[in-house]
Amino acid sequence: MADEELQIEEPQKKSKLPLIIIIAVVLIAGGAAAWFFLFSGPDEPLAPEQTATGGSPEQAASPAPSSASVGTALYVAMPRPFVFNVPGAGRDRLVQIKAQLMVRGSDNEETAKMHIPLIEGTLLQVFSASTADELVTEAGKVALREQAASEVQKVMQEMTGEQVVDRVLFTGFVMQ
Repeated sequence: MADEELQIEEPQKKSKLPLIIIIAVVLIAGGAAAWFFLFSGPDEPLAPEQTATGGSPEQAASPAPSSASVGTALYVAMPRPFVFNVPGAGRDRLVQIKAQLMVRGSDNEETAKMHIPLIEGTLLQVFSASTADELVTEAGKVALREQAASEVQKVMQEMTGEQVVDRVLFTGFVMQ
């Protein structure tokens, strides 16, 4: 038995090729699925009535709820956020509001863009007249938004003779 050599078998190394192939197939399939879902649109183009209102032609033919709702809704972003101080019960607060204007029709959009400085001044005047106690509640924010819309509408009516802005929308609201 001394003559026999002790043979030690080395473990066989498994090939990682099948694992790499499986991973590559999964990545390719995932990429193809993502591309399909992200870049595929409707099979047929939407009618102009559908793109303007976001619905079917039957919905577009329904009467508008008010005369101010005539035309396509467009949004005019204020170029800068409004930053101002408001007095509070305990201490003064710093408020930042990002706003957009909802207008109807491209003519009103151009008019609103032309009068941005006037609108910004009006909005800042309305915003800074509020208090921190009012702005803490949701009802206070809604009241501020409605007051801002009515003041902007009044100023634009005086300036252009038309109600250019339908609504003032807050797209960001931070109070510290």
